[in-house]
Amino acid sequence: MEAYLHPDFPIDPPAPASVPSAYWVGPRHLAGDDGRLYDAVADTLAGLGWTSLTIVRGRQEPDEAPGDRQVLRSTVLHFSPDSLRWAQWVLPDEPFHLGNLPIAWQVSARTDPSSPLAQWSAYFTPEVPGEILAGFLAALDARDQPALPCGGPELVLDAVTAHGWLRDGDQPGSGAVDPTFASHIRLGEVPPLIQDGDPLALVAEADEAALAGWQAWAEPVLGAGYLWAASFSASVPHDLVAAFADSLSSSAPVLRRVLPESTRDRLLRAPAG
Repeated sequence: MEAYLHPDFPIDPPAPASVPSAYWVGPRHLAGDDGRLYDAVADTLAGLGWTSLTIVRGRQEPDEAPGDRQVLRSTVLHFSPDSLRWAQWVLPDEPFHLGNLPIAWQVSARTDPSSPLAQWSAYFTPEVPGEILAGFLAALDARDQPALPCGGPELVLDAVTAHGWLRDGDQPGSGAVDPTFASHIRLGEVPPLIQDGDPLALVAEADEAALAGWQAWAEPVLGAGYLWAASFSASVPHDLVAAFADSLSSSAPVLRRVLPESTRDRLLRAPAG
């Protein structure tokens, strides 16, 4: 659905208390996750035919009723029918951080369903718009071999520059930024703890060049913290990252009821309905 976007609409027009206000907003890379990143992704995966499994870990004292059990951590795992790809909601499970933001979703794929090891993994923090992650997951689901390399870095850069993003002035072959310089995507050294199945990722010496993976992030105000971050390990196929980049840079508006505080004044918006 397309909607004409106006920057001057009041963000909180009068409305009945029982009816939440909703807006078509853009650009989507600054729109946040509407406070429903789990539901948006879980609905996408259910629509693709993936199965979900809840893993609960807790503590139960002797003679304690089952209803009084203390749940310490709860993880929801979604896996594809062929078991070659899976997505894990790890936010309640003490995840590590990207840019001081906790990981919310971890998506992985492998070459053989009998292997317990992922060939690659991708990580997404809260406030990554669910529509962007849905585009990545749809491309992943459509692939017969989700861990097979395909294409090169130009696929990713072409995807964003087709929507008006600018190539990085210093590294035009490995990075791009949106026209407002708020959101970035770049191929380079991955942060610590990013898991990859390439043995070179485990044996690289300190003085050797590390394997490069794609990183994406939004930093609406330089030095004021990130709105969201995403990290792709070195073996994530470039065409899958390109699907993420295409949705990331799309000019189509998204429906929102909750806007991030850090970007609400930078979003174009039009009342929905």
